[in-house]
Amino acid sequence: MTYPHVQLLIDNEWRPARSNATLPVHNPADGSVIGSVARAGIADLDDALAAAAKGFATWRNTPALDRSKTMRAAAVLLRERADAIARLMTLEQGKPLAESKGEIIMAADIIEWFADEGRRVYGRLVSPRALNQQQMVLKEPVGPVAAFTPWNFPINQVVRKLSAALATGCSMIVKAAEETPASPAELIRVFVDAGLPAGVVGLVYGDPAEISNYLIPHPVIRKITFTGSTPVGKQLAALAGSHMKRATMELGGHAPVIVAADAHIANAVKVIAGAKFRNAGQVCISPTRFLVEESVREEFVAGFVAYAKGVKVGSGLEAGTQMGPLANPRRLSAMQQITEDAIARGATVAAGGERLGSSGNFFAPTVLLDAPLDSAVFNSEPFGPMAAVRSVKNIDEAIAEANRLPFGLSAYAFTSSIKTAHQLSTQMQTGMLWINQPAAPWAELPFGGVKDSGYGSEGGPEALEAYLNTKTVAITSI
Repeated sequence: MTYPHVQLLIDNEWRPARSNATLPVHNPADGSVIGSVARAGIADLDDALAAAAKGFATWRNTPALDRSKTMRAAAVLLRERADAIARLMTLEQGKPLAESKGEIIMAADIIEWFADEGRRVYGRLVSPRALNQQQMVLKEPVGPVAAFTPWNFPINQVVRKLSAALATGCSMIVKAAEETPASPAELIRVFVDAGLPAGVVGLVYGDPAEISNYLIPHPVIRKITFTGSTPVGKQLAALAGSHMKRATMELGGHAPVIVAADAHIANAVKVIAGAKFRNAGQVCISPTRFLVEESVREEFVAGFVAYAKGVKVGSGLEAGTQMGPLANPRRLSAMQQITEDAIARGATVAAGGERLGSSGNFFAPTVLLDAPLDSAVFNSEPFGPMAAVRSVKNIDEAIAEANRLPFGLSAYAFTSSIKTAHQLSTQMQTGMLWINQPAAPWAELPFGGVKDSGYGSEGGPEALEAYLNTKTVAITSI
């Protein structure tokens, strides 16, 4: 599959923008232009909104069993096309081919889980206060949804939102990332090819601010869902609130990792280092702040640094590549600035800390030691292949530092003590805590954060509630 000129999907028609405007798409491994994507204008958005309203009227009245069958058919097609779509994702995003394919296969699993869970959206009967009465609680789809998704997981971030919406009977307009347009387009294509009615899903690209400022206030849209940075999320949440629109916000994190003195250090290094450099650290739940008890610091650092230095960095299409380039030059500049800030404040670079080569967005897997708590790396999410390690005297100190920041998306810990595990479980201010394991964000588990990391869930039965209205119906016979 060659890289396409990606079009908009409106009313089940793949089409260019009315103005024929496009944006270039670059390969982050070498900076070359590999294709283009249609740039929607207001006229295109009006078309998409009209289609979404029509699609919602059809889909909400489609039995849950039939919705489930269509979604399951889409999952089958996605698995069949996984190899071709993975290549497109690696070309536009940079991650190793194996990671791209893994993302797609997990997406198929997510579709199937939500397809089945949508069949279990139940209301209830409430005991009446008189024999001539009936009281019911009904669950109804909220309406057309506007979804805004980022470039780091071009399919995963769309499929969680879309699957929950479709399972509950909502229509959705997806505004996917302009930097990685082809893979989400292929995800949407499998739903269309599986028989999804016209208008139930739309796909647009363009100027993010223009699109969000137009879609969110529009009366057709009844809910928004956004994955991205905390500053942008706060702006969109405020806009949604001013128009009384429901919102799900999956925002930034700065995941702490607590390594207790009683942890199995070799296992901790293997698990957490692999998680750190996955997708070049461009993961909202990527481990970033490593808080290690003093007695095991030397052993942990030695193992972690050795792992970082051994990571094979290169084009995601090359065999054996373990970490690809950063997705865009902005991330490359950010890594350089964060490293320079840490060094200026007294940190030691134990591995990496520099750009690799002169073309492409490659940055070496980086380990910073003893950066002070006022350094950028300990306060702003690096969103790259960078880990900062500090010693702590005990678990209480580690928890205090882990909770210091306003973020609370994900956290990790390693311990062999059930007592410590319970202490972490109750005292860590986070939406997700992974103990002695990497993150396992399966479809059946809630996925979301607390504090400035957002609100709402994109996994588990909780994810469906965000797309449902609750209606009380009381009937008295005359």
